[in-house]
Amino acid sequence: MNPSEKPPRRNPLLEMERAVHAEAREWERQRLEERMQKEADRVGKVFPPQPKKGPAKTRNRRSTSHKRRDR
Repeated sequence: MNPSEKPPRRNPLLEMERAVHAEAREWERQRLEERMQKEADRVGKVFPPQPKKGPAKTRNRRSTSHKRRDR
């Protein structure tokens, strides 16, 4: 920067506004997380659902729809 150029002007009000918005987003994210956890605890289920345990199935590593076609 040469001496005749002025440094970019700071806008303290804009900086404060951005900080307030960032804090508000974080606050809302935390509230939402708490509400979601309470609802999950109330319902007592896990999402995504865990696979049901049952007798072991024997199957190929790839399903037929994923097998490579010989050309």
